[in-house]
Amino acid sequence: MSKTTYKRADRVADQIKMEVADILMRKIKDPRVHDVTVTDVELTGDLRIAHVFVTTMETGEAARNIFIGLSKASGFVRAELGRRLSLRYLPDVIFKKDVSGPRGDRIMQLLDELHHDTEGQETADTQSERERTTPS
Repeated sequence: MSKTTYKRADRVADQIKMEVADILMRKIKDPRVHDVTVTDVELTGDLRIAHVFVTTMETGEAARNIFIGLSKASGFVRAELGRRLSLRYLPDVIFKKDVSGPRGDRIMQLLDELHHDTEGQETADTQSERERTTPS
């Protein structure tokens, strides 16, 4: 009977993800921190540092202000996590911008374009094949 390999760091990261999302939604009063989605948490193997990946629909200066607000709130978020989680060592919380969303959108756009180009080529190939096989 094989046991799935699901490390403790992964379990704790999942719990931190849920708690940080709740804290950001319900507890943070900083007006700069709004419309933020926690997409992932990567925890170091020793559970000392939590890299919290967030995404926002804002761009430019507004996005920079959100991350400044998140940086200022990291101590509060860590203290709130301490109240909610029973861990021997509470990890330092470092907020990072999740760039996988826009990158994934661009990849999907390129795949759609490739699919349309291929579809157009197949249609042209099919039409020329019909012209060659149709008796005159």
